[in-house]
Amino acid sequence: MSATQILLSQATQISQGAEAAIYKGRLSDSGLDEEDVLLKYRFHKGYRHPTLDASLTKARVAGEARALLKCLRADVNVPAVRMVDALEGVLGIEWINGKSVRFLLGGGAEDEEVTEEMADGENLPEDATEELEDQLLEYNVSSDEVMTMIGTEIAKMHLADVIHGDLTTSNMMLRLPSPSPSNKTELVLIDFGLAYISTLVEDKAVDLYVLERAFSSTHPASEPLFAGVLKAYEIRMGKEWKAISRRLDDVRLRGRKRSMVG
Repeated sequence: MSATQILLSQATQISQGAEAAIYKGRLSDSGLDEEDVLLKYRFHKGYRHPTLDASLTKARVAGEARALLKCLRADVNVPAVRMVDALEGVLGIEWINGKSVRFLLGGGAEDEEVTEEMADGENLPEDATEELEDQLLEYNVSSDEVMTMIGTEIAKMHLADVIHGDLTTSNMMLRLPSPSPSNKTELVLIDFGLAYISTLVEDKAVDLYVLERAFSSTHPASEPLFAGVLKAYEIRMGKEWKAISRRLDDVRLRGRKRSMVG
């Protein structure tokens, strides 16, 4: 067995999707202070030709690592890269101690559906807003502050010309602050498996549109929430916002037309 295979065998599997399995482990057992890491293993796909499978796996692992490193250099809050073994299909990143924004904003578990009435903000309990804020108490932030953090981090990512490709509140986490009073809650963007590099205004607008659709389908009464995201995004993007805003309107129009056609 290779060193990476041994590492996976000693780690604890957390979940598995169609493309990858997620493990929690440690790169070394030599010290008590060794930090936990998240291991993303892109396993072999039996339905693909072995040569093609190996080539795609290597490219995707390397591509995700490059996107993360580019974000880190631009001071975007993303997990640090701890190890890369593209041949074995494994990417090791910093373990984030926290919860997903989806969960904290009342979106429920990843496999729970949100009804159309909830997405439209109808028939919500009167104390729904208070419940959302209660979930965030542990992190010492309000929902408005979370929206500001989301918009700011996405803008920093786009200014670095990184396109996430799958912006949803499931792919954002609030990191629990350490006991030190000087440390603040941070929002961390995760899962860059579909990320790529692009300078195109269209790609950045589509990234925002994907998140807007995720908000409307997952979170009750989400319009004010997403407006807060865009406001923070606009402030951070500066003069680049105008072109992206116009293109976002175009993307929305195309999306509505596709919905009407079915």
